[in-house]
Amino acid sequence: MKSIPPGLSVVIPAYNSAETLAELVERLGRVLPALARDFEVILVNDGSRDNTWEVIRLLAAEHGFVRGINLMRNYGQHNALLCGIRAARYDRTVTMDDDLQHPPEALPNLVAALTDQIDVVYAAPDRPQHGLWRNLASFVTKLTLRNSMGARTARMASAWRIFRTNLRDAFAAYGSPYVSIDVLLTWGTTRFDAISLRHDPRARGESNYTALSLLRHALNMMTGFSTVPLRFANVVGLLFTVFGGLVLLYVVGRYLLEGSKVAGFPFLASIIAIFAGAQLFALGIIGEYIARMHGRLMERPSYVVQTDNARE
Repeated sequence: MKSIPPGLSVVIPAYNSAETLAELVERLGRVLPALARDFEVILVNDGSRDNTWEVIRLLAAEHGFVRGINLMRNYGQHNALLCGIRAARYDRTVTMDDDLQHPPEALPNLVAALTDQIDVVYAAPDRPQHGLWRNLASFVTKLTLRNSMGARTARMASAWRIFRTNLRDAFAAYGSPYVSIDVLLTWGTTRFDAISLRHDPRARGESNYTALSLLRHALNMMTGFSTVPLRFANVVGLLFTVFGGLVLLYVVGRYLLEGSKVAGFPFLASIIAIFAGAQLFALGIIGEYIARMHGRLMERPSYVVQTDNARE
């Protein structure tokens, strides 16, 4: 008889999901006993505007494996995940969405993929789930992960993942308001993998992750966890310096060879506009980094817990 591994924590950030949580917990309750001797479901209410927290409290009272955490306000999906991951008690942690797009019945495949040679496994959707703009924004977001995670894994990154809980030790002291769980996991390991799993359509309501919010998250990752934009600004500056030198050679050479000057105002205005744009672009990138530094100097927390029903 095959032994059941000990310890599995499931972390779910919840935002305006009062209508889906009961079904999600019920389905998890049927699947988890076959995956671990000890298990828990941590529901983190991320400042929902509906009665999500009341539903979580009822579910925690009804199911002994459910734990609810209520944040003071809406901090964002990755911040809520960080809170739940730090509260996890078992040696493996699964993160998944609250909208039933990640079917609990497929969890055995994800758990089985976490072998001794792998520390993090992503469950990538087996087919595109969103429209053109959302998929494009998701592509840009994943593009920013390639520098840290490797091209293949970054391309298959997903909110549905399983990893060894002790990886959180690598970011135990992290306290910035700008959080990317995928980048933080790279601080603890390079052993990533990904599998393709079924993702169901959203059961109710609309996604809280729009194309704009995904692009904002990508910007936070680029300027908060990487120096690639600064290096890109350096390359842009170098290219325009070379371009300016070539323009100077052209102007001087034409004067020496032909004795004529380059046409005045249109040429000069074009060159000034090009160089001014390059300078403003580089200043904008530097400004984003300064803004991140300012946020960290203020020591704004990643999240603040209002209620934890495990302590009630």
